Amino acid sequence: MRRLHFLLSALLCAPALAVAQGSEPAPGLGASLGQMLFGLTVVLVILFATLWALKRLTVARGTAGHLKVLGATAVGPRERVVLVELAGKVLVLGVAPGNVRTLHTLEAGELPAAETPQPGLAGKDFAAWLRQSVERRKHED
Repeated sequence: MRRLHFLLSALLCAPALAVAQGSEPAPGLGASLGQMLFGLTVVLVILFATLWALKRLTVARGTAGHLKVLGATAVGPRERVVLVELAGKVLVLGVAPGNVRTLHTLEAGELPAAETPQPGLAGKDFAAWLRQSVERRKHED
């Protein structure tokens, strides 16, 4: 990594060093702008390549090997109940600062399915709710 950093620094600074030594006249505005844009492009390419590599090499949040976090809910200011799936079992864990306890263990098939939202405001998006409210007002008038 240090070699790459040194190489890029040398490439970006080489034209400036040549000008400082007097081997060629000072570059014009176009040349300076071109050099700046080239350097910016190199930095952005390195940034995006690094971000892409980090994304490809890191484990997705909520999964670590065979461990999968199914859900969590807060039960206090610093306490949570977390559902974790591990090797076909679902563990219900109580998590507090400095303390994790197993509250219950289920088979993965025993876990109840998530409930579908009731036909009300909670299950609709804002646009549908607004449309329904406007229609209701028109009928009231």
